[in-house]
Amino acid sequence: MERRNEQTIDFETGKRVVVMTGGTAGLGAHALNYLATQSDMKMIVGARGSGRTVPSGVEVLPLDLASLASVRAFAEMVKRWLGTIRIDMLILNAGMQYGNNERKSEDGYELTFAVNHLAHYLLVRLLLPCMADYGRVVITTSDTHDPAIAPIAPKELALQELAHPTKTGFGTGIRAYAASKLCNLMTAQYLSKLKEVADHHLTIIAFNPGFTGGTSLGRDSSPFSRMIVTVLIHTVFRLVGLFRPEYVMGKPDRAGKALAEIAMGDITPPEGRMYVSLVRSKATWPDPSALAQDGDAQEMLWRESEWMVGIKKEV
Repeated sequence: MERRNEQTIDFETGKRVVVMTGGTAGLGAHALNYLATQSDMKMIVGARGSGRTVPSGVEVLPLDLASLASVRAFAEMVKRWLGTIRIDMLILNAGMQYGNNERKSEDGYELTFAVNHLAHYLLVRLLLPCMADYGRVVITTSDTHDPAIAPIAPKELALQELAHPTKTGFGTGIRAYAASKLCNLMTAQYLSKLKEVADHHLTIIAFNPGFTGGTSLGRDSSPFSRMIVTVLIHTVFRLVGLFRPEYVMGKPDRAGKALAEIAMGDITPPEGRMYVSLVRSKATWPDPSALAQDGDAQEMLWRESEWMVGIKKEV
């Protein structure tokens, strides 16, 4: 891929700028394809590796969310490419789920926590000053954060244990994922309270695509873990779905389209709401879990994450 370190993108007047993670696979790819059908869009996608298939006109920049240095490099490249152009939609959708919590990021943090939370926390801090007035920030979360829905949801926010786990083994991977999605939701809520967000009339939305098939979340899990999940989907989850609509499996194309519509403003939150959850493929606006709404816990997460990513106060 050609490197254009000192160039800006040649924008046409009136184009809305989208910067996105998680746009090359799963529901994110469907969202990107839908956004690409809009004639007034210009899109930049961060992705690992090379040779990614994206719609015509979409710019792909290197981004490894397991490396905070890569996140910083991506943010700087976006800024250089845009010049004075502002970001209208920042979509933080990428996420991974592993079979256990034993993997480490380049910076030494548990990999799920690093990829799903810390990388996106740093990215939104770095790119927030580049947002256009009345822009939108959408962070993908999950209803697995909520103990009322998912038994594996965290009951407390133990950040040091999430970053450097002392308990490993079977089941720790999905629990790490649920905890990282809690962090995504709490980050979105704290972000929505910032003066900078209010001053620029930004809309912050946490998006739960619901139980969605056909995603690539667990692609790095072991064959045994994937087999267990497949069995659960076709037995327990299908039975529970008869009584709990949150367990009815949705399709990735519908979830992707909903993500795009939220980012574009076609789906708009009611007054006082910022958490949208797809249930039976329809947008609902429930309350997050009690822990997710805890203002003190949100602030602790924000400040501790600031230290973990090594961000400077002036950013």
